[in-house]
Amino acid sequence: MSVRLRLARMGRKKRPFYRVVAVDSRKRRDGKYIENLGYYDPLTDPIDVKLKEERIFYWLKVGAQPSETVRNLLRQEGILFKWDLMKKGFDEARIQEELGKLEVIQLERRRKAEQIKEKEKPAEAAKEEIAEAAAPEEVKTEKPAADEEISAAAVETKEEAAEDTAPKTDEDSATDEQEQE
Repeated sequence: MSVRLRLARMGRKKRPFYRVVAVDSRKRRDGKYIENLGYYDPLTDPIDVKLKEERIFYWLKVGAQPSETVRNLLRQEGILFKWDLMKKGFDEARIQEELGKLEVIQLERRRKAEQIKEKEKPAEAAKEEIAEAAAPEEVKTEKPAADEEISAAAVETKEEAAEDTAPKTDEDSATDEQEQE
């Protein structure tokens, strides 16, 4: 029997809530499971994850394979890192030291990400302001061009109308006779 650590969906429609469970790989997603190992609530802010580390280590030790999503959750919580250190044979003091370093690194990454987001917000706002400022200018430049086209067309029609209504001269009648021949 191959055991997988995966998510079982709970909750109601449009409000998912997941249990992290150890289950026979041949069972359905929400079918009967062997053991409940914790839960994952993606809708809270921050995301709520509660896991039983000792039981997860037991199942990993006996060969259970986590699904991709559960693997990502375990990685975020630092459980996979701790598991790797345990497999390498580090003592408990060394494992705690390494986990402390990992927490510091994760905090630095979060701070950098927040700083980048804060820097991008003013830049995005400035881009939007520039786009808004440019948009009315473009509209203004298009209107005079349209007015010029209208006035040019009006002048042409006036000239044509003037030619049609103007009395014929000797030159005009001479050109008309040549065209008829």
